Amino acid sequence: MTNRHELTTADILPWAEYAKDRAEHRKRLTAIKRNRRVEVGPYVTFYFENFDTMWIQVQEMLHIEKGGAAQLADELAAYNPLIPKGKELVATFMIEIDDALRRARVLSQLGGVEETASIEVGGERVVGKAEQDQDRTTAEGKASSVQFVHFPFTDAQIAAFKEPNTRVILGLSHPNYSHMAVLSEATRAALAGDFA
Repeated sequence: MTNRHELTTADILPWAEYAKDRAEHRKRLTAIKRNRRVEVGPYVTFYFENFDTMWIQVQEMLHIEKGGAAQLADELAAYNPLIPKGKELVATFMIEIDDALRRARVLSQLGGVEETASIEVGGERVVGKAEQDQDRTTAEGKASSVQFVHFPFTDAQIAAFKEPNTRVILGLSHPNYSHMAVLSEATRAALAGDFA
């Protein structure tokens, strides 16, 4: 695992080179992601991002869309903000409901859900900050099914998070979706590596 905070053009493999080992890269990422995924309630799954998850995301976008160097600058601009910068955790959370009608109904009641994410560690609450690149709740109060949130930590909160077997609680406190999950020790340990 790499503890870097920004992707550059030098990090990106040429299309043919990535394609040759694509299956191996994806297998490696599956192992990394295993302890970076947390389900909160019946519909929401948090995926904690890092340099490695964003590297594969950029490589996959380039592989699929074949935009080459012209596409790369946009991908780096889009995904670099989701790499933790040393004093934060960053997550993509998805509201996953298979049935389209039910999904539309639930999302229409979850406006602002991205503003209610938090992590509790050492008796302190770290309030999530929604990614500001665009508004993911419509004026009518409908939430996007994909949200991005940053959790900024103080030095003391980082120290507490890094302590083995510390109880860490991830939650959402939206009036229509209030759920929490305790992080497994394997997940806590994996995410502790995001702090530089």
